[in-house]
Amino acid sequence: MNKYVKFLVMILVSTIVMFGMMYLNVFSIDHIFFSQTRIYMALMMGAAMAIIMLLFMWKMYENKKANIGILVVSALIFCLSLFLVRSQATIKDTDWMKAMIPHHSIAVLTSNRANLEDPEVKELAEEIIDAQEREIQQMKEMIKRLESEQ
Repeated sequence: MNKYVKFLVMILVSTIVMFGMMYLNVFSIDHIFFSQTRIYMALMMGAAMAIIMLLFMWKMYENKKANIGILVVSALIFCLSLFLVRSQATIKDTDWMKAMIPHHSIAVLTSNRANLEDPEVKELAEEIIDAQEREIQQMKEMIKRLESEQ
């Protein structure tokens, strides 16, 4: 296999794996929803990884034009993904909730599993768990309603 094709496959596989890994810290499997924001984040990480890896392995890849092309395309993907994450330009109602549920789930996981000792901190963690679980349920119901109306 051509080493540039192998490089591309390595970056694509790593980007897909990073996308999946972003869901490993949810509290419950039913808190996993497809998220455009996480796609953009995975693309940012994959693009940054392509730039870093190519720069570290520059001498292994002799085609300078191809190298410059990879760097430019990776930088463009990074910038576009960063813009989409920061602007949330493509995110609509259900997209937003599908991104927020895993986000809330992380708060439930960390609040639930932390080794907390201070009574005030424990109370705050319990309040966070209650609020986040309530909001997750509310968002699930709203997603169901909005998707059934389409």
